[in-house]
This record gives sequence, C-alpha cells and structure tokens, in this order.
Amino acid sequence: MADFFPDLERLRLLVYTVGVVLGSLLLGWLLKRLAFWLLGAYHRREPSLLAQSVLLHLSQPSAWFIPILALSFLLPLTYLDGRALEVARRLVETALLATFAWGLVKTVDVVEDLVQHHYRLTDDDNLRVRKLFTQLQFVKKLAITLIIFVATALILMNFATVRKIGTGLLTSAGIASVIIGFAAQRSISNLLAGFQIAFTQPIRLDDVLVVEGEWGRVEEITFTYVVLRIWDERRLVLPLNYFIEKPFQNWTRTTAQLLGTVFLYTDYTIPVEAVRAELQRVVQSNPLWDQRVCVLQVTDSKERTLELRCLVSASNSSRAFDLRCAVREQLVGFIQQHYPESLPKTRTLVEAQDQPFMPAPSED
Repeated sequence: MADFFPDLERLRLLVYTVGVVLGSLLLGWLLKRLAFWLLGAYHRREPSLLAQSVLLHLSQPSAWFIPILALSFLLPLTYLDGRALEVARRLVETALLATFAWGLVKTVDVVEDLVQHHYRLTDDDNLRVRKLFTQLQFVKKLAITLIIFVATALILMNFATVRKIGTGLLTSAGIASVIIGFAAQRSISNLLAGFQIAFTQPIRLDDVLVVEGEWGRVEEITFTYVVLRIWDERRLVLPLNYFIEKPFQNWTRTTAQLLGTVFLYTDYTIPVEAVRAELQRVVQSNPLWDQRVCVLQVTDSKERTLELRCLVSASNSSRAFDLRCAVREQLVGFIQQHYPESLPKTRTLVEAQDQPFMPAPSED
C-alpha cells in the first residue's frame, strides 16, 4: 500500500506537467486566433495592404510560434527537473528558433508585397521600378539566406557537442578557407557577380536583351544564374558571370523607346515621294507609333532594285515589332495596288542576229 501512493504521486505530477504543456500550447493558439481575428476585423473595416499581407503570410508561422513561445514562458511551472527539464528546454528553444526564423522569412515577403504595391512593374515607363525590383529580389534572397544560416547556427550552438566541434574547426579555419575557396571559386565569383549586377545593374528585371542570338526578357535573377524568357516562351538560363564577361544587347538599358526599320525593294520606276506620303499616312493612323520618328530614305541602289528604308519609332520593342509588320504589310499592298509596274523585275534585251533564222530541214 505504501508503494501505491508514490506511484499515484508520480502520476499526478505527470498529469500536471502534461496539463501545463497542453494548456500553454492551447493558450498560445487562442492568443494567435484572437490577434489575427482582430487584425482581420480591422482589415474588413478599413482595407489595408499591410494587414492583408500579414494575414496571408504570417498566419501559419504565428500558429506555431506563439504557442511555443507561451510554452517557453510556462515551462518552469512543470515538475520536470534535472535531465528531463534540460531536454525539454532544448527542444522548446530549438522549436522557438525555427518558427521565429520561419516568421522572419515570411516577414520579408510582407515587405516585398508593400514595395510591389507601391511600385508597379507593368507601367510603360518602368525603368526606375525595374532598377528597384532587381535590387529587391537580390536583397530578399540574401536576407532569407542569412536568416536561415543564423537560425541554423543558433540551433546547433545549443548543443555542447556541436560547440566543441565548432571550436575544433575554428583552429583549422585558415586551411579550410583556402580549400573551400579553390573548390567553390566559380560559385563565389557568381555570388560576387550577383552583387555587382544588383547594384551596378547592367541588366534588370524585365529588361529586353539579345543574348546568344536570342531575344527575350529577364524573368528572374538568382544568386548564380539569370533566366531569360524567350519570345516563344522558351527559357534561356545563363550564369551571372556571363553578363560581366561577355557582350550582349540591352534594349531597355536607359529607356524602352526603340527605332524600327522596314526595308522595301522596288523597281527604279517607283515614285518615292508617293511611298513616303503613304508611310506618313500609315503611321499616323496607327496607335503603336509614338510620334517621334517617321522617315523614308533610299539607302541603296542595287543592280536591279532600289532599297527603301522606312524608319519608325515606338515606345518599346514589342510595339516596334508590331508597327514594323504593319508598315511593311500596308506599304507592300500600296505598291501592289497603285504601282504594280514598280515591283522588282528582271529586264532582258534580245537583239536580232545578222542571219535570219532557218528551220531545220525535214527528214522527208
């Protein structure tokens, strides 16, 4: 009977400890629900981008972080002692650091939402915005990497064994840094190139580039590579070092405005002034023209044809391409309809021979 009461006492302490743990987690969960309910009510009453972004990105991390935070405060109220308390404390600290790092990563997404709402990449004149977004994307990736790295380091430093290993590694840090430097020199050079691209910005997000003979827009810039979205929806992936070491065309470096060229090849009899007047009429009626440049010149005279160059301007490369196609199509139709004799032709002069043509004698 005497052994029964100690067992009963241990059971009571166990139930009490489990109750404290579960109660702490439940209390934290209720606090999270209350806080986000109040924030949601405020957002419904006065719509706010910040409140909307917090509700979207921080709801899940908070559902873990706040209960674990409450448990860390109430853990001393349990009857755990000695080794059991130390293990529980380490587990709670590890979970707390992990969920806090998760929340910080999602906070970076909240900041990105606020910036993207204030500056829109879809505007026509978006040079300043593309500069900012290029830096923002790189800084975001760097911040997330640092958060994960520091959180992992803090979690590992909670364990004495890891601290001893870290102390031993520090004594050979010089040799290790040299070995790692040789092994990862390409990765390090790409990382440094990423810093250079982010802040000197030879390319930016949504820039129009011609690289390796391909036309496309910059879709993504990571720590190590750039993704170029080709016009036919393919993706060209290039290392960051490429844009530091090799030449490429950037059609939107300072402005998106572009000149488009259309070449026509006609006979020498073409009335150039009439075609020039038709070009003026075509571009003035086309909304793609930005009213800056409209010129027609005879740029070459070949053996059989004249080369007419039409130079027109548009606000960006996509509009310039469509405008060129429209000008080419309508001018060719104009020449076909009004001056068909001035289409390219080949002339052949047949001279009469001195001797008259004599038919071959028959076999009869």
